[in-house]
Amino acid sequence: MEQISSFEIWYTFFFQLSSVWIALFITFSALFIWRKNLGVLGHLCNSPIGLVGLFIVLFWVFGAIFADLVALFEPFEQSGRYRRKPPGTINAELGIPYIFGTDTLGRDLFSRMIYGSQIVLLIAPAACVVAYVVGITLGLPSGYFGGRSDTILSFLANLVLAFPVILLFYLLVAPGVRETMLPNIMAGVFFLFPIAFALMVVYSRFSERLNVLIPSFIIIILVGSWLYSGLVFNADPLGLVQIDPNELNIFAAVVFASSPGVFRLVRGLTMDIKTRDYVAAAMTRGEGPFFIMIWEILPNARGPLIVDSCLRVGYVTILLGTLGFFGLGMEPESPDWGSMINQTRSYIRLVPTIVLPATLALASFVLGLNLLADGLREESAKD
Repeated sequence: MEQISSFEIWYTFFFQLSSVWIALFITFSALFIWRKNLGVLGHLCNSPIGLVGLFIVLFWVFGAIFADLVALFEPFEQSGRYRRKPPGTINAELGIPYIFGTDTLGRDLFSRMIYGSQIVLLIAPAACVVAYVVGITLGLPSGYFGGRSDTILSFLANLVLAFPVILLFYLLVAPGVRETMLPNIMAGVFFLFPIAFALMVVYSRFSERLNVLIPSFIIIILVGSWLYSGLVFNADPLGLVQIDPNELNIFAAVVFASSPGVFRLVRGLTMDIKTRDYVAAAMTRGEGPFFIMIWEILPNARGPLIVDSCLRVGYVTILLGTLGFFGLGMEPESPDWGSMINQTRSYIRLVPTIVLPATLALASFVLGLNLLADGLREESAKD
């Protein structure tokens, strides 16, 4: 079969990513022009490590956004004639090259890698956001008030963290567990926290202004109930919010495993910050505890939380890849990176490059998040 040269492979690769390069150029141009008004993000312009990390992360973000423009083939399109072909093999019928070759079912590895970024960038950050909401909602009052509730919550967090992570995930996402109601119960509990946190934020700000407080509560409860019914019970009356049961199971497992670490971090920061002078000044003004937690303590804890969030998203990405590698992740046909590695690893002796696209994608994205976290940590230390 006809193949293109190595130079043509890389030329096609960079050409297909034209929309990504343009988006990156616009983003970094805007970053340098308005860096003085962008706060922590603008400070990254002074950190070469942080800029490299941001570049890598945004590369995959824009790759996921423009996947339909970047990919050469459909991610599930099979061709028995082009099974396990090396990079650069040309599809004779279409005249289009398989940039990184094909897998054992004749699917384009480059296109599956690009579409796989959508899955990774949807589940990992979203699960971390919910985990942070859970950890913040429990960690702020636990660290601020202390007492028996703090002791109980700290014990439960340490109990979950004492489990080996891989074993914990296996217990939560094993095929037998997926068929039970446990994922829905876990998701039902975790998705209550964003609603509770939103109510807490509004109450802390407008507790004495009932004309604003009551309508805000009604809106939050109505919108929250709509999202809750769609995400947890797959019963959205409008049909706009839906999630696959398998994705819900993985999502709930990630939140369950990540929340205790966030809780401990937020609790420790709260116990430290509540002793500062500006918190004492807020108490002197007569501010309530919820106002102090949300508007005094939480903003001043943002630096460590932002750095930790970058590391945690990378950590969750590795976990998702590990689950996919062991066949416990998404559905077998899914193009997520862990499943791609699992599906192709048996043929590495026949086609040594067959596992490289998904492996390098996973490694580069996690590396970008770690470099971004290092850059943010450097700039936070300077402040």
